[in-house]
Amino acid sequence: MKHLTFKQVYNEIEKWIVISFGLALFAFGWSAFLLPSKLMGGGVSGIASLLYFAFKIPVGISSLVINLLLVAIAFKILGKKFSFTTILCSFILSLFFSIFQPIFAAQPLVADKFLCAWVGSMLAGVGVGLALNYDGNTGGIDIIIMIINHFRNISYGKLSLMINVLIIGSSYFIVKDIECLVYSYVAMLAYTITCDMVIEGYRQTYQFMIFSSKSVQISEKINKELHRGATLLKGYGSYTKEEKEIVLVIAHRQDKGKIIKLIKEIDNTAFISIAKTSGVFGKNFDQLRL
Repeated sequence: MKHLTFKQVYNEIEKWIVISFGLALFAFGWSAFLLPSKLMGGGVSGIASLLYFAFKIPVGISSLVINLLLVAIAFKILGKKFSFTTILCSFILSLFFSIFQPIFAAQPLVADKFLCAWVGSMLAGVGVGLALNYDGNTGGIDIIIMIINHFRNISYGKLSLMINVLIIGSSYFIVKDIECLVYSYVAMLAYTITCDMVIEGYRQTYQFMIFSSKSVQISEKINKELHRGATLLKGYGSYTKEEKEIVLVIAHRQDKGKIIKLIKEIDNTAFISIAKTSGVFGKNFDQLRL
């Protein structure tokens, strides 16, 4: 039996705390703002909302049942680990819906539908973004999107938008309120933008170009302390007429501050250029899918 280190246990606990917080935000956004205003969102929560408006089936119960069915479909493609995570996330989300929905069943937290559409969907977008960044999910449409992303690199927000347009459009036949339909599309737009911003912000990568007389020491320390690769490029100074070694490093957002601090400790006079990258593919980064 494999023994887990303290760091592995700590990281796993931290992961599930963040996932649970994200799912709580998602459920709160729906329960406190969208559902009591008869506003729709997409995904399984949107389908569950339709069932709630039509048959008064609690969202927590119907979303759990639908998610479990979709997990069974995705089991072979996405694997055991994903299926276990999705089942656990589905139960956590169902629990939060069961807590929040009865509290706000009578009326939303604010009366204005426009505010409900924006605030509710943005909270939901932040919540699902946090959950996805820590390998969690809200199940449902996320499962379908992840199956597609298993084979193609397509924005989560764009895929979510296409599927959810159809789900929200069908709500008109149940709610029969054109104002609610329009506000529901506003909510969907806010959700899509917010979710993509959270996901892309967390996955942001940076390219460092470090010009220093102590390039070798800097690159070695990056290798040993941060466990990041560094490439030494040959350069020639047009002013100094001297050959120099330039350190090239690609790093995740969370490593940015550590790298700057490390460089400052070795060479306080180093010249550093930092640029955001639109995509990095390869070992320890995203996989290239065509």
